[in-house]
Amino acid sequence: MTTRHAETAASSPWIRRFHPRPGAAVRLVCLPHAGGSASFFHRLSGDLPPDIEALAIQYPGRQDRYVEPPLRSIGELADGAYEALVPWADLPLAFLGHSMGSAVAYEVVRRFERRKGLVATAFFASGHGAPTVNRSESVHLRDDAGVIAEVRGLGGPGAEAFDEPDLVSLLLPAVRADYRAIETYMEEPTPVPAPADRLRCPLVALVGDADPKVTPDEARAWAEMTRGAFSLHVFPGDHFYLTPEHDRVVSTVAGSLLELLRTDGVDGAAAPDLV
Repeated sequence: MTTRHAETAASSPWIRRFHPRPGAAVRLVCLPHAGGSASFFHRLSGDLPPDIEALAIQYPGRQDRYVEPPLRSIGELADGAYEALVPWADLPLAFLGHSMGSAVAYEVVRRFERRKGLVATAFFASGHGAPTVNRSESVHLRDDAGVIAEVRGLGGPGAEAFDEPDLVSLLLPAVRADYRAIETYMEEPTPVPAPADRLRCPLVALVGDADPKVTPDEARAWAEMTRGAFSLHVFPGDHFYLTPEHDRVVSTVAGSLLELLRTDGVDGAAAPDLV
């Protein structure tokens, strides 16, 4: 990365680079779930092999960005992440989104293809069905107790924070905005592409076998969203299977990425002069 690129990237509040790897061959961009933050991927970042450097996306309205108003659409989240990532595309980029992050990642990958002609090394869609099978839900319209009950019911990292009354008022705006974003995704003016406009990158779907939010069949529908190779990996666990199955997830993601790099299975993933 040139000095100019590095300075631009380092100044972005969207990017967290927990474990810099100057000699990496590919960057894995990790996008968190509704209500989640970049720190969800801290452990994964540290456990990737030296050839893979993780960048985690920090959405507005949480942790060190809590004073910023949260964004309320997938399109807005994708636009912000995309703009922040352009300086980092001097190396091939791959994407891993979990739950809502899968939809955001999908839109970011689309933006790189349409606006820069760059194809991701791979897109890992975790814990969410393809846009074509998007479920109709309305958690964002519930009262505060209803939103909190949803978060607690999924049992993800940080859910215990809602047991602290002083934290609830800080956490709820971002959680509600995220649920609104994913639950109104299909109402946005970015339609699911026709077959000729499908993604060009390899796509890997990851899902827990007891996930109440997505079935393996709904995850398998991601195959319709790309012209590249597709595979599905089903892990034991619920919506946050990534935590107990951490080692297997890291092995699956890293193994897939390194194999793609070895076989050069991507048609043009990096461009050093984007900005």
